[in-house]
Amino acid sequence: MKNFHLPLPEHTHAHLKAEAERMQVPATTLAREAVDLWLRQQFRKARRDAIAAYAAEMAGTNLDLDSGLESAAIEHLQKTGKAAR
Repeated sequence: MKNFHLPLPEHTHAHLKAEAERMQVPATTLAREAVDLWLRQQFRKARRDAIAAYAAEMAGTNLDLDSGLESAAIEHLQKTGKAAR
């Protein structure tokens, strides 16, 4: 475990302390969990963006999605009624 000094604006510190008291956990635990969550979200976003960029770059090339597979996937989604996220 490493220590990291993080100055916070007064209102942020007050909200953090109030929420920590409400949840009955140390404010440092709450802050650590919030930072961890944000970092995981950033990692997922970066991965999603990289995949989207690769897909856009490969669109129309021989590395593009196989048309038969694409048709089967669309048919499956239509039959199961599952919508895109």
